[in-house]
Amino acid sequence: MKTIAIISQKGGAGKTTIALNLAVAAERSGWQSAVIDIDPQASAKCWHDLRGSDSPVVVSIQASRLPAVIEAAKKNGADLVIIDTAPHSESSALAAARAADLVLIPCRPSLLDLKAISTTIDLASLAKTPSLAVLNTVPGKGGLRADAEQVLKGYGLDLAPATLGQRVAFVHSLTAGLSVLEYEPDGKAAEEIEALFRAVCAHFGWTTLLPQEIRS
Repeated sequence: MKTIAIISQKGGAGKTTIALNLAVAAERSGWQSAVIDIDPQASAKCWHDLRGSDSPVVVSIQASRLPAVIEAAKKNGADLVIIDTAPHSESSALAAARAADLVLIPCRPSLLDLKAISTTIDLASLAKTPSLAVLNTVPGKGGLRADAEQVLKGYGLDLAPATLGQRVAFVHSLTAGLSVLEYEPDGKAAEEIEALFRAVCAHFGWTTLLPQEIRS
């Protein structure tokens, strides 16, 4: 079993969106996944309640219970656990980073987000956990993506080879209790999540089938 912590000390970076979409991508590719929501706002758990389905499993807990819940997930056959963390909470984020095999750091290509990312980088470094930056809500036009990539590389961060665009499908799918793979399976957002999931699998050395390959 592998564990991913999705961490950003800035609100609105897209942590929950990435966590839930990756969890559904894993399930649709044959991996049993679980999301552990340690954000007091419990947005991931609210999505799960809207969904009306047990898959993927989503539980809302306090950060102090992380080790026990991760162990329970392992005993129940989970292949992938994704920890959705709270912003502005260094202690719980550090606990998640230490419990994880990989930290994903979502970041929007804006000046404020890029400046705020240093705290998150420090947390991952302190935990001694490998990390990947994920550019999120990237506009389709303009040079923001290239500029942001240069800034992140300047921090010494490895970048995920997939970026997520500024797409309404990410918003509408969550409010419907769905992932973009279910809401708009042939759309650009679904393509981006599939690419990000493929990158995660490559990091772990997993082989996987993407949803369209399963359907065919």
